[in-house]
Amino acid sequence: MRVTVIGSGYVGLVAGACFAEAGHAVVCADIDADKVRALDAGRVPFFEPGLEALVGRNQRERRLSFTTDVRGACARGAVVLIAVGTPQGDDGSAELRFVESVADELGAALAGEEAGAQEEGLKVVLTKSTVPIGTTDAVSARIARVARHPFVVCSNPEFLKEGDALNDFLKPDRVVLGVPDDERGARAERVVRRLYSSFCRSHDKLLVMGVRSSEMTKYAANALLATKISFMNELSQLAERVGADIEHVRRGIGADPRIGYSFLFAGVGYGGSCFPKDVRALQSAARRAGSPLGIVEAVDAANERQKRSLFERVARRFEEVGGLRGRHFALWGLSFKPRTDDMREAPSVGLVRALVEAGATVAAYDPEAMGAAREALAAEVRGGGLRLMCGEGETHYSCLEGADALVVVTEWKVFHHPDFERVRAALARSSVGAALVFDGRNLYAPEEMARLGFEYYGVGRGRSVRAPCP
Repeated sequence: MRVTVIGSGYVGLVAGACFAEAGHAVVCADIDADKVRALDAGRVPFFEPGLEALVGRNQRERRLSFTTDVRGACARGAVVLIAVGTPQGDDGSAELRFVESVADELGAALAGEEAGAQEEGLKVVLTKSTVPIGTTDAVSARIARVARHPFVVCSNPEFLKEGDALNDFLKPDRVVLGVPDDERGARAERVVRRLYSSFCRSHDKLLVMGVRSSEMTKYAANALLATKISFMNELSQLAERVGADIEHVRRGIGADPRIGYSFLFAGVGYGGSCFPKDVRALQSAARRAGSPLGIVEAVDAANERQKRSLFERVARRFEEVGGLRGRHFALWGLSFKPRTDDMREAPSVGLVRALVEAGATVAAYDPEAMGAAREALAAEVRGGGLRLMCGEGETHYSCLEGADALVVVTEWKVFHHPDFERVRAALARSSVGAALVFDGRNLYAPEEMARLGFEYYGVGRGRSVRAPCP
């Protein structure tokens, strides 16, 4: 099947590469000429495990190509996926200028002679971008202003986890499709079933529903997952005050199959390109519809508080020894989560800025996000408040030189089992007179850290928070 993907960012490139892997002839179109040149040369502009190899293989086997000719690509594809960005506006709503631009290109393409023969006699357009409820209908109306050939616009939201996106796409737990309730919708469903058939061989994973239900499903799923995270983070604050251990609480409630263990880890708040933006977009849509979602609004507020909690914990401890000015911190992990270089809304950004504003300096290491961190924290790097340990031979241990404390922000596997003797020896030379560790992801057991001679602070670890040093 001829597939066109408009937008070669995270969602578009993953979708294009995976459809090509299934044997479809895929063209990814993007207006960014530099990005297209990089992709033509086999360079993926962001880190996602396995993606660069998948893109390269399908390019070599001529199933995947890239172009800046958006209109030509729209005309070519029997199925066209809209996978452009929907950035957050000032009021929290999703901006649709890129989606609208693609709709205009599609309309122009469907007004030309070259857009005639398509699967099922019509061009199937899928909104893959996360869009407000009602957008798919608006896109259809916009295309219809000038289109001369039959088409149908459907909703087909993505459910990809950064760091495991290929597995999510190639082995989906569900494929959501929103179609119009008419004959065009039935024809589109047949096309989409063929498109996804390679990924749904074991059983039927396609969930077909109305267009607006499909659009809402995407926002509802992310909001519910964000709710679990914020709920646990708020519980962790209570655990600190009453002497409970949030890890024991997590295991106790996760054992209930109605709750499960997913997204129950307390930490320093969620970030990335999806949860913050989608939660706010859902809030905005609900307010406009006259049906505000109090729980969702509380989730966003709780997450913003949690992002500040690690800095506040560090600041309280250092008030006991004269404050943060002149202190130096080692920081492990910058990306918002492991297995990605995404720095969007990463908790590390606010933490580094707060430490530097308080007069401290930071040495930071991340296995993949150093380039993105240099852009996100450019002012701190230029001003000397932040040093990124990305030189020849530098590792996460390099951050410890001269550090008054270690702060763990992202749970990369390489940080799970460090050489604790090496860490303690470096931190024991600090001006504080203690080997201080602030663990924003609860990677380490408080009792074990106390035994090893650390003063350890986790998230919601209750009685074990202030572990004594021998």
